[in-house]
Amino acid sequence: MKIRLITPVRRGSLQGNGVTARRWARILKGLGHQLRTGGEYQSGAADVLIALHARKSHASAERFKALHPDGFLVVALTGTDVYQDLHRSRAAQDSLRLADRLVVLQPLALRAVPPPHRDKVRVIYQSATPRYEAVRTRSTHFELCVIGHLRPVKDPFRTALATRMLPEMSRIRVTHLGGALNPRMASRARAEAQRNPRYRWLGERPQAETLRRLSRSDLLVLSSRLEGGANVISEAVVAGVPVVCSRIPGTVGLLGVSYPGYFPFGDSHALAELLWRVEQDGPFRRRLVAHIRRLQPLFRPALERRAWAHLLNLVHAGKPHARRDVGGRPAVEAGAD
Repeated sequence: MKIRLITPVRRGSLQGNGVTARRWARILKGLGHQLRTGGEYQSGAADVLIALHARKSHASAERFKALHPDGFLVVALTGTDVYQDLHRSRAAQDSLRLADRLVVLQPLALRAVPPPHRDKVRVIYQSATPRYEAVRTRSTHFELCVIGHLRPVKDPFRTALATRMLPEMSRIRVTHLGGALNPRMASRARAEAQRNPRYRWLGERPQAETLRRLSRSDLLVLSSRLEGGANVISEAVVAGVPVVCSRIPGTVGLLGVSYPGYFPFGDSHALAELLWRVEQDGPFRRRLVAHIRRLQPLFRPALERRAWAHLLNLVHAGKPHARRDVGGRPAVEAGAD
């Protein structure tokens, strides 16, 4: 089939949506489809349009349906779509109406989709491949990794603030990888690194370096206010690196309600206590590791590839909307343990 994949981010972006789009492009090409990618759809023949971001890609979705009434439109919902725009953006809401299928990255996102459109939803977990051996070398430090651009929605300095509250004897050190999207954030990161000996900010780094540092870390911390289904969690799980994260639907949908590594969003004291426990309590740390290892099959590349193949096969078959993920469980329950 002729497929157009639309992603409203700059080419080569290391932000989550850009990374997701490039992985999907590899999958779709590997399935034998003719693929063109771009920031928006203007015109041209296509059997399927995959639009990443309901609000930002609305114009492309609307134009595609106007030019190709019988064309198949897949709208992939981002975190800002699911937990923000669907509730207040008419463009995002209209993208749901136009779509033939909706893709979400974790099963709890289904609850945010208005009921009339839930039968269109399919859950496709973001896969990851272990690229580096997870070697934890002997160190005088307990290495924490924070991966994410300096954006308010990521609450990017929460881990640094929490480390200021740790006991002096703590061996925790934080390496933060991610670009600053404005000068003010960059200045704050540099000031924090000067003030806080436990924190260093390396800025935006190549993906290979970022994943190598993640694989060698003792812990990943994700402090976001909202996530659609963070790919960095997939990367950490397949690398066997335990995760501490804010208790939000986007993380609970991936890690499950029983995962013991959550803290309340924005609560520096709770995060500091949790980090200290992970550092000092060996059995607790092993519980985290055991839990994420049980989740590793969810993030196999073969599973993601099979999910896309099944979705696109429905285009040919013209089957009714499916509500089950590729594992066969109802989408709303798949991440709830």
